[in-house]
Amino acid sequence: MRLIRFALLLPLSLAGLLPIAAASAEDTELLQAVHAFLHEETQALGDELIIELHPPSARLPACEFPEPFLARPGDAPLGRISVGVRCGSDGRQVRYLQAEVGVVGEYPVLAAPLAAGETVRRDHLTMQTGNLAELPNRTLLDINEIVGQAATRPLPPGQPLQAHQFRSLPLVERNQHVVVEARGSAFRVSREGQALEPGVLGDRIRVRFDNREVVTAEVVGEGTLVVDF
Repeated sequence: MRLIRFALLLPLSLAGLLPIAAASAEDTELLQAVHAFLHEETQALGDELIIELHPPSARLPACEFPEPFLARPGDAPLGRISVGVRCGSDGRQVRYLQAEVGVVGEYPVLAAPLAAGETVRRDHLTMQTGNLAELPNRTLLDINEIVGQAATRPLPPGQPLQAHQFRSLPLVERNQHVVVEARGSAFRVSREGQALEPGVLGDRIRVRFDNREVVTAEVVGEGTLVVDF
């Protein structure tokens, strides 16, 4: 079941003058429109949403036919954001509201300390629940992005994990004998060759076959590469 928390945050100077229950009908309509818009924009991010709105100044005229939009389209609507609202039948009047948007979800953390250079295994990780909007930038949310990576420094347990704390380990070493799969819509052929350079998952590297033919293939596993046709 999806849980949505909706709170109206009033400035201290207005708290005694404009309690939530006594908010004007115009403000209520505006806030409900913004809340519905943010809910639509964020509902795919998690099962529990936290949406807090700061009501507009009491000195502003009523906003008729409110049409909310993100002030910075393309950015994930998480954390403290600015929401624009076009008012009036022609939409020429624009005002902005501040909002706090959070999503409660799961993210991976270490179950025990990890030494520098140690490779992460799946059993090193456990899932922790929290507000995803409060996590540091570039926090890794997918376990598959972490397993098989090596820690660049000692890491404590229970903390959000970030991309810069890990480095990819080569799945192919220079001069290693590898298997290259050629894939097409109706065929699959494997050949053995020699890697001319190292590569991590997703890298495209050169491989030389016995007949001295050189191809560029993508690293897809330990000692395994693919060429698509």
